[in-house]
Amino acid sequence: MVHGIRTQDGRRLTVEEYGDPDGTPVVLLHDTPGCRLGVVPRDVVAARPHIRFIAYDRPGYGDSDRLPGRRVADAARDVAELAGTLGLGRFSVLGHSGGAPHALACAALLPSRVRRAAVLASPAPPDARDLSWFDGMAESHVEEFTRALTDPLAFAGRLAARAADIRRDPAQLLVSLRDGLTDSDRRIVSDPAIGEMLLRAYREALRGSSYGWLDDDLALLSDWGFDPAAVIRPVLLWHGAQDRFSPVGHFTWLADRIPRVRPVLQQDTGHFGALEALPAVLDWLCAPPRRTTSKQTTS
Repeated sequence: MVHGIRTQDGRRLTVEEYGDPDGTPVVLLHDTPGCRLGVVPRDVVAARPHIRFIAYDRPGYGDSDRLPGRRVADAARDVAELAGTLGLGRFSVLGHSGGAPHALACAALLPSRVRRAAVLASPAPPDARDLSWFDGMAESHVEEFTRALTDPLAFAGRLAARAADIRRDPAQLLVSLRDGLTDSDRRIVSDPAIGEMLLRAYREALRGSSYGWLDDDLALLSDWGFDPAAVIRPVLLWHGAQDRFSPVGHFTWLADRIPRVRPVLQQDTGHFGALEALPAVLDWLCAPPRRTTSKQTTS
């Protein structure tokens, strides 16, 4: 079911729900660029009939209105409004790649609403101390982020041109990422079902403009608006050791600072290996709370 909700400041957010409407709610935070269509493959959804999946287009993507100057932390406000409109109560969040910091923001800023968070292939904050942020990153990503930091106007124009090319042929995005794809990544994205999901998501994400992509990149490269060390909810932090878009140093930095973290480093895979990890990740997100004594809280 696809529908739109209005935020308190009057913006429209496009939301899609699938799975069991009475199931365990999981809010999905999509990639960069991306949209509500490209987070969980259909076969994984079908194999988890007890889950209520809720995905939405971040501002500027698809049919969601833009929010210029947004920060990563703003995702928590949007998710809180979405959850209130849908009557979710407590829920879990899952984010991959550019969506992962936004999932972490929800865990940090909505501790009474978010039960658990899955943070997959996440970059670290750009101001992370003792981290060489670009070390191990694919050249295409280093060039893109450097341009965004040094000449944002030129970066915006270049991104608009790339988005126009991708609207004509969504496969262009995967072509542009080829220097960062590992052998395992190529195997995963060459799967017909995965490839179809990604291309459909890219086309829908950039259908109207490149603003969502632009604002995502600028938000990820700016102050996130929260401290990962302040997250008090349980976090599953998954990463592929061969990832060249979010290098493994980012995983190590986050794992050292998130208090209730469950770090999982998959040695033989890269960025898109998160798609193969989803079944186990969803099982963890939706596991029933453990029985505790009266002096303890449930997870």
